[in-house]
Amino acid sequence: MNRRDILKQFLIASGGLIALPSWAAEWSLKDFAGFHSSFSISEQEILASVTDTIIPGGESIGAVSVGVDKFLQKLIDHCYVKEVQDNLKLQLAGLETSAQNIYGKSFISCDQSQRQELLLKRSASGNKNEKDFFNLVKSETIRGFNTSKEVMSKYLRYKVAPGHYYGCVDVKS
Repeated sequence: MNRRDILKQFLIASGGLIALPSWAAEWSLKDFAGFHSSFSISEQEILASVTDTIIPGGESIGAVSVGVDKFLQKLIDHCYVKEVQDNLKLQLAGLETSAQNIYGKSFISCDQSQRQELLLKRSASGNKNEKDFFNLVKSETIRGFNTSKEVMSKYLRYKVAPGHYYGCVDVKS
């Protein structure tokens, strides 16, 4: 093997790894305009209800108003393996079935406390897939909310380069 070829491949791979998550550093809802999700319409609605249950919109902004549900769809489609995607879709269908069996209505139609109860049952479940689903959706919802452009700039007062740059300052010698 040629050492230069290996070094060149290593640099290309590391550059790709650095550039890969750049879309998730500070994102906005406009970033998802041309994105086609692998989730069905009903799965998208249930996922939006789940994110709204975790970070509800009230007097201030919520997860759905900044587009965390769209962020999760893109994140799961592009960054998670097929087994995790399949488990997520299976658990979304399970939430719908549980809501129908317990409350006689869809998960989307349930009120906030009913949806919380259904999600908390998943978090305390002995079933590993249900627990993994809850932990994944909760952590990624929080991360997506905290890294959205609206939250970072308006509420967290994030600045890319903190402080000021004073160029051309007179220096006493």
